[in-house]
Amino acid sequence: MVRRRRVDTMEENRTKLIAAGRAAFARSGFAAASMDDITASVGLTRGALYHNFGDKRGLFAAVVAQVDAEMASRAQTVGSAAGSRWDGLLAEGEAYIGMALDAEVRQIVLQDGPAVLGDPSRWPSQNACLAVTRQTVAQLIADGVIKPVDVEAAAGLLNSTAMSAALWVAASDAPETALPRAIEVFRHLAGGLIDRPPFDS
Repeated sequence: MVRRRRVDTMEENRTKLIAAGRAAFARSGFAAASMDDITASVGLTRGALYHNFGDKRGLFAAVVAQVDAEMASRAQTVGSAAGSRWDGLLAEGEAYIGMALDAEVRQIVLQDGPAVLGDPSRWPSQNACLAVTRQTVAQLIADGVIKPVDVEAAAGLLNSTAMSAALWVAASDAPETALPRAIEVFRHLAGGLIDRPPFDS
């Protein structure tokens, strides 16, 4: 029973720190966010942060994973409402790119994320998203909608294109103007995979 309470407390502290870190990173950016302010805001000490995440970068990685996973889930929901599997693939990518207009996403995932954590394609959250895209691409190939290309390469490049487009929009001086341009090019690039009109996918 004591051990269970300890595990519950640790998980509760972890959840609190991620929420506090998320708010601080969105508001101030990674570099300016203070570990003391983050921990104090939830009544914890630096020791709790170190114990759960190792350091500020570890906490930031957990926050990025949470936000990026939410982005993928939101994009997949949009994609699942599309009229066909091909339309769903495009809608999912476009929805992901569109999240570059969200201030929290822009600061945490698209601006600080690559600067602090490196290549987004290596983030665990991106790997989960890639698995979904891989399944969709494989089915579209089986349906004859897209060309019989390498599934792994096609899925990876589609995901990377959506991420790169979102990064480009986020870095723009006028993101609202950049977004439709990025989406148009994304659609053209993805369309190069089409083998036949995707009417019944």
